[in-house]
Amino acid sequence: MLRPCSLLLWQVAVSLSSHVVTASRCGGGSDIFTALRENSPMGQFISELGMTAEAGANKAERATSLRLCVSGDDAAWFYLEGRTLRLNASDPRVLDREAHGPMLIAELTCYQDNVIQTKFRILVEILNENDNRPKFVKETIHRFTVSELTAVNSVLFTVKAMDADGDMISYIIDPSSRDPQFFRIDLPNSGKIVLNKPLDYETRTQLQVLIWAQEVNTEEKFNISAVLTVNIEDGDDQYPHFLPCTPISPGDPVCVSPNYSTNISQKQQDLVLKFSPGPIRAEDGDRGLNTSLIYSILSGGDQSQFRINNRTGEIQLTRAVPLRHQEKTFTLTVMVCQEDDRLKYSVVSVLIRVLNENTFPPVFNRTTFKGFIVENLSPASIVTTYGNQVLQIKASDRDFSDGLNPNIHYSILPPSGLYQVTDGGVLIARTDRLHAFDRHKVRTGWNLRAGLYPGR
Repeated sequence: MLRPCSLLLWQVAVSLSSHVVTASRCGGGSDIFTALRENSPMGQFISELGMTAEAGANKAERATSLRLCVSGDDAAWFYLEGRTLRLNASDPRVLDREAHGPMLIAELTCYQDNVIQTKFRILVEILNENDNRPKFVKETIHRFTVSELTAVNSVLFTVKAMDADGDMISYIIDPSSRDPQFFRIDLPNSGKIVLNKPLDYETRTQLQVLIWAQEVNTEEKFNISAVLTVNIEDGDDQYPHFLPCTPISPGDPVCVSPNYSTNISQKQQDLVLKFSPGPIRAEDGDRGLNTSLIYSILSGGDQSQFRINNRTGEIQLTRAVPLRHQEKTFTLTVMVCQEDDRLKYSVVSVLIRVLNENTFPPVFNRTTFKGFIVENLSPASIVTTYGNQVLQIKASDRDFSDGLNPNIHYSILPPSGLYQVTDGGVLIARTDRLHAFDRHKVRTGWNLRAGLYPGR
């Protein structure tokens, strides 16, 4: 029976001649000092009561009663079984040092004939067992943000785990996690995570690392892990660059500046120029900051003949090129810099070609060209003309003093599977698809590959 107070009725009648002897059981006891492991089971032995009988004669034969009672704040953890004190634990109530504390304190009172005879202290130390795993302090394992400008060997953050059993904790970086090479722990018991190599926002914007917290001084070596996410914050460590960006090598954020070029005529003015391979535009190398940029022409503007929009990078031709102008090209040096730091800048060359006015269309120097092909085993042959001379189709352009326009491109219309013409006007035939005495008429045409009207 589980009761903090047990009633023991011992009636002893011993007949010695004509006398009755009664026994008193409250004498001979003592305070109880012992230890008990946490998580001990129901009925675990605590102590044997040390009370002994004392003989005394009683002229009036009668019975003597004895009552033992356990009281105090922790009395509910004990019960008496005869002379034995046992642990009163039952599921889900478990003796837990971390929840209850290190000691159980109660008092054992002995009553004889309902009169208190003696009191004894019960002091039971609860011995610790390794029954708890470490737990990370939530506030130390949240998502972190770190600047890419953080110096190597700096402490980025500190993780902390608690063990309810008071065991010593050591911290380990899991080498199989995603980005362990960026971090290290110099003092395993400190939990301080140190930056091991430089950060670069342009290469990686987020890192992940797996941290273990493990017991050091226990046989079980209980542990727990946490995946930490580290966001990389962009720092102002990159210069602006012109677009399109051609990396100097794969994976390298450093760009080779493009070569901007365009064509103008002598009569054009008040015109926003269109460039190849695209508009003059730059961006901040620190994509996360995207700092405002300022454009300017450093040289080659020819007394403000060209003006640049300092916000957009557009270049405008403000007045026509004089007919007497001898230069066929302008080379501008354009600079872009950060508005908040003029020392972070890039420069690029811009080529502007001045073309003569395109007044006259090219014309062929004859209307019919005759050519011959010598039968042979070669898959392709150059078409020749009289005297075994290479047949060359030529067109002249009166816009040029010598009649030679270097931008004329020749083609066959409609395209032929048997013939093709080079940029120099040389006709090539597919010999392996021709037969002796075949005759073909081929129509050729021209267009300007570059000039005032690209693509015509």
